[in-house]
Amino acid sequence: MYMERYVYYGMLFDIYQKLLNERNREVFELYYEENLTLQEIADNLDVSKSYIGRIIKNTEKKLDDLEEKLHIYKNRQKLKKLLEYDDINKMKKKLQSIIEE
Repeated sequence: MYMERYVYYGMLFDIYQKLLNERNREVFELYYEENLTLQEIADNLDVSKSYIGRIIKNTEKKLDDLEEKLHIYKNRQKLKKLLEYDDINKMKKKLQSIIEE
């Protein structure tokens, strides 16, 4: 479960990072991409561990909100599944249903 969450937020971050402020991007990168602990990030930025925890939690919420509104991750996953279809007609029908959603 933890790894799935980690991968999920990493993917959301890749999609939506330009919509986040600089501090949130910096902290999120250090935590999710550099794999630093909350304490290590807090020490590096000379702030409290709880402040870093709040930034990460707020950034996750912001990423969830963006995905809920824009559905970019969800639609990418659906499009990737289309590549598994062997039948071009089935693929077209499924693609049409995605477009109409």
